[in-house]
Amino acid sequence: MAVNFLSEEWAAQVQDKLNSNDSFKSAAGSQTAKIQQVVTTPDGEKKYFFELSGGEAKLGIGEIDGPDATISQDYDTAVALSKNELTGTSAYMSGKLRVSGDLMKLMQLQGALGQLPAALADLDVEY
Repeated sequence: MAVNFLSEEWAAQVQDKLNSNDSFKSAAGSQTAKIQQVVTTPDGEKKYFFELSGGEAKLGIGEIDGPDATISQDYDTAVALSKNELTGTSAYMSGKLRVSGDLMKLMQLQGALGQLPAALADLDVEY
C-alpha cells in the first residue's frame, strides 16, 4: 500500500526501512546529526526532521530542537531526491537545495545518506 510523501506514515516507514538496513547502519556508525528539512509545496511549507544517533535514524513530521543544519527545497526537488533522480550534491550545486547551519556536518553524513536510495528502493510512495 502506497504512503503519501511527507506524511506521518511515510516518515515512519522510512525510519523503519533505514533502521533495518545493515548498509545504512554501518555507514551511519557513531555519527550524530539533527537535520531539519523544509519543503515548499503548493499548499505551503511541510517540515520534517532526520535525526541520527547511535547508528539509528529517527524521522518525524514537524520541527526538531537545535538542528545542526536546515535544508530547504521546493516540492519537485524533494520528489526528485526521494526518487533518486537527483543527488543532494547536484541539487545543492545547482541552487535547488539551500543549506543553513553546519554544512561540514552534512558532508560527513554523505556515506550514510548515500545508502538511502538502496534502503528505500522498495518503499511504495505516492507523490
